[in-house]
Amino acid sequence: MITGKDVLKITDLKKNFDQTAVLKGLTLTVRQGEVLVIIGPSGCGKSTLLRCLNGLESVNGGQIVFGGQYLTDPQTNWSRVRQRIGMVFQNYELFPHLTALENILLGPLRVQGRKRPEALATAERWLTRVGLWDRRDSFPRQLSGGQKQRVAIVRALAMDPEIMLFDEVTASLDPEMVREVLDVILNLAREGLTMLIVTHEMAFARAVADRLIFMDEGRIVEDARPEVFFQNPATERARRFLNIFHFDEIHKRQGEERDAGD
Repeated sequence: MITGKDVLKITDLKKNFDQTAVLKGLTLTVRQGEVLVIIGPSGCGKSTLLRCLNGLESVNGGQIVFGGQYLTDPQTNWSRVRQRIGMVFQNYELFPHLTALENILLGPLRVQGRKRPEALATAERWLTRVGLWDRRDSFPRQLSGGQKQRVAIVRALAMDPEIMLFDEVTASLDPEMVREVLDVILNLAREGLTMLIVTHEMAFARAVADRLIFMDEGRIVEDARPEVFFQNPATERARRFLNIFHFDEIHKRQGEERDAGD
């Protein structure tokens, strides 16, 4: 449920890699409970934006204000901020020598200093919800891609974050595993968790987003409700982007039909 409270404010954000400008003055506000989906061509700055919000990349200008705290302040304690802003990556980033449960408990026990019974109860609750409690003692190598990604999501949620960032979390998955991960995120959206999601899954973007941002060349080109953007994009650049996806979907369906006929 979206409230009127602004929880994240980004103003004139700039990020350069060497002499290349990747983010060129982004301004954006996110409200509590809002699901903001960010789409755009590869290299437009989507993932860089999320990494700046979580302190994984420094910024070259502008401001990020989260819960009244200026994250662009050089004195920012990013260890504390990351407990409030969770992030899930496309390549899982699980520790291979730890079981699924141990991966999840690591943050609450070592970073937050929570008691083991409390942390274990939280882990059990989330693993049960995503259908993986029976795989709690499995190592990452024993899990499918979809299962590993669900464990990564639970690991972030176990820290009880106020905002979740998802960076192309289905990009490394086989097509049949994508649905199980997207269903988890859809359920989180229904429960009112504030989320920023970078994705190339257009059907998912349309289903989950309260608001959609289309980026190109380091700038926000369109900011609209998903039904407006997909039915009638305001810019020629967005129309060309969507046409590529429509073309790909047609070829995908044709391929599936050919396979079914063989």
